[in-house]
Amino acid sequence: MNVDIWVWVATFLILVTVLAVDFIYQVRNPHEPTFRESAIQSAIYIILALLFTFVVGGIWGPQFAQEYFAGYITEKSLSVDNVFVFLVIFSQFAVPRELRSQALLIGVGLALVLRFIFILLGAAFIENFSWAFYVFGAFLLFTALKLLKDTYDGLKEGGHNDYAGGKLISTIQKFIPATDKYHGNKMVIKVSGKRLATPLLMVMIAIGFTDLLFALDSIPAIYGLTDVPYIVFVANVFALLGLRQLYFLLGGLMERLKYLGVGLSAILGWIGLKLVIHALHKNELPFINGGESFTLIPEIRTDLSLFVILITLLITTIWSLAATSKNREKKS
Repeated sequence: MNVDIWVWVATFLILVTVLAVDFIYQVRNPHEPTFRESAIQSAIYIILALLFTFVVGGIWGPQFAQEYFAGYITEKSLSVDNVFVFLVIFSQFAVPRELRSQALLIGVGLALVLRFIFILLGAAFIENFSWAFYVFGAFLLFTALKLLKDTYDGLKEGGHNDYAGGKLISTIQKFIPATDKYHGNKMVIKVSGKRLATPLLMVMIAIGFTDLLFALDSIPAIYGLTDVPYIVFVANVFALLGLRQLYFLLGGLMERLKYLGVGLSAILGWIGLKLVIHALHKNELPFINGGESFTLIPEIRTDLSLFVILITLLITTIWSLAATSKNREKKS
């Protein structure tokens, strides 16, 4: 798949424009989006993401359209777990509800920049080292087991109690003078001639850094479905652009998706297995099959992966909602 430089430039310009317009609106009208507002915006982003499948298919062919769609569904699914962490961050920083939308917007913008860097590094890694697929595959299998354990522990303890960026923020606060009071949507204020960071700035850093940690598994996961950097980037863009609306749309529903982690673990494990099998077909490591490719196990097709991803999400969602409904009936 050949992507001309002007396509990259046009994509960046559209992305920057969308974020800039949204940011200006949030600064001028700080508020907590209503359910209706979030639903409409979320639907728009999802529809645009789905329509882009036809753009990819029409320009580059159906195979790449499948890869993009599978990548988008995977990234969107994995991004849902971010919402759990956002709930914890906002709770620990006591973020006023009217400032949460702006904090999420800036955090998502920072996350997109960091993910773009990760995507380029991942592409260079794959291009120069054929054994990269072994590394990505093994990492995803390990992450799948860890996520399964974390989900089990979360069910026992009743939810998330901390977030990954906590230690980083504590370290930053030791070197950057900060105030513990919010001052509207200002990120930096001046007191007695001295500049101080507000908690809002720390929240944005926490969101961006936390998403960077999420990218450690989501980027290898989508590279298990496609090796085209442009598809990887656009799938991430569409998944993250709707993340802010998803927070306000699903905030009250997240507690009911108690088994979502099990489904995400299965998806990561499946893609990890797919990467390992692909690595065996591309094998050049001398201590594996004498440096020759191992083709006895057929490669997993993208359309099969897409089917597994969709079915897994459907089953875990129904399972979660059914289980929480029974618990509510018992309590009532």
